[in-house]
Amino acid sequence: MASPFTMDTSGLTDEAKAIAVKELRETPENVKKGIEELRELLKNDNTIHYRDDDEFLMIFLRPCKFYAQSAYELMKRIANFKETHKALLENLLPEDEKNAFVNHNVVNVLTNRDHLGRRVLLVNVGSSWDTSKVTSDQLFRIFYLIHEAAILEPETQVRGCVVIMDFDGLSMKQVMAMSPAFSMKLLSFIQDAMPLRLKEVHMVKQPFIFNMVWNIFKPFIKEKLKKRIFFHGSKMSSLHKYMQPSHLPKNYDGQMPAINYTGADWYPAIDSHIEHIKNMNSYGLVKK
Repeated sequence: MASPFTMDTSGLTDEAKAIAVKELRETPENVKKGIEELRELLKNDNTIHYRDDDEFLMIFLRPCKFYAQSAYELMKRIANFKETHKALLENLLPEDEKNAFVNHNVVNVLTNRDHLGRRVLLVNVGSSWDTSKVTSDQLFRIFYLIHEAAILEPETQVRGCVVIMDFDGLSMKQVMAMSPAFSMKLLSFIQDAMPLRLKEVHMVKQPFIFNMVWNIFKPFIKEKLKKRIFFHGSKMSSLHKYMQPSHLPKNYDGQMPAINYTGADWYPAIDSHIEHIKNMNSYGLVKK
């Protein structure tokens, strides 16, 4: 049996193909037109460098519903974002954050998809986040590495992903780490430079002190993302309105077994795509 800790790079299921047609305009005609137009736009722009094979261009066309101009703008924003944050992202490899991945259970991915087939990223930013061992910059770098692996999954490209932010045990230590600079960086990435369909963000188990965190993040959140953020506190029945308990672990009053794995189990899956990550590092603004 295949390990649950692997990236699924196989083709789309029939159900996902139907979703792609309905939600992303993914018809043979639109795919062909989108790829040809995007390739032409990239060819005529000597300021950015990306490879332009069909499979790679699909990563950017899918979240933009096969509108080539939108995908091209997204690729330019990604290039600019990487340049702005090159101190954190230049030549970033999984091994650079292996310790944070393996020894500190801050970021995890559910082994199963949710009831809508979406990937579920779990972020433990309450008491299990030791900010003296994993800084907010490192947390951001882990997000970035995971997203680079996730874009390899056609099923995730189409169905998108969901984030559960677990604030259980949140204290001032973690609140202080979530600075305005960190918030701006994270939200700029999510809203402007991430070629993935972020469908929902669920805030769970947040104590009263969470209001301080929310006030830091709030000014940087655009309307589109704001509509996709939901607050549940300790009421898991509220979370279940969006994510069915049949696909959630016991940790969130679901019917699946309690989570008995961490980022350490996922690390080899990310690291196994090292060549892809190295390639991604080489794309962006053309160095003058």
